[in-house]
Amino acid sequence: MNEEHPLILVVDDDRLVLATLVAGLKQAGFEVIEADNGDDAILLARKYKPKLAILDMRMQGKSGMDVARYLAANTSTGFMFLSAFGDADIVEEATRMGALGYLVKPLDVRQIVPAVRAALARWQELRATPAIAPESSGTPGRDEYIALGILMERLRIDHERALEALRAQARAEGTTVAQLAANMVEAANRLNSIPR
Repeated sequence: MNEEHPLILVVDDDRLVLATLVAGLKQAGFEVIEADNGDDAILLARKYKPKLAILDMRMQGKSGMDVARYLAANTSTGFMFLSAFGDADIVEEATRMGALGYLVKPLDVRQIVPAVRAALARWQELRATPAIAPESSGTPGRDEYIALGILMERLRIDHERALEALRAQARAEGTTVAQLAANMVEAANRLNSIPR
């Protein structure tokens, strides 16, 4: 595995979705491993240490959320979710867990590849730069990372500019970065909960 062709783990119990995703990602130049259940996904993540896992939220046996909990606690693999459901509670939990993205089925691979590239870039920046000054707990919270991701995505800016914007806005509002980030995540969750 190298930086130009990062390894991605794709997990979905729908074989057609799995095959479509794997083919699209391989065509885009990614190295891909696949699993159709959560138990195999965890075994593959342990063995191959992928940079990113794309996890179907709802599967028989271990769900994507179960796999994500394992990855967050035991690996350095970033993760994003894939679901046919826009359930606000699920999106909120995924956000709290530090998901780098959330994709809704049916999928268009042309949209997924840029989302995967953005998630990989965000993962790399978050791993490489402990950029947010710890405010109390000694480590940046998930809300701060998620807020940075929101700014990067919405404003189409890089990590450093997003961090500057987050800090400047916190100063302008007379609040902490942590509180501003928590407010942004809450607002994003509210927007995501509005039925389409």
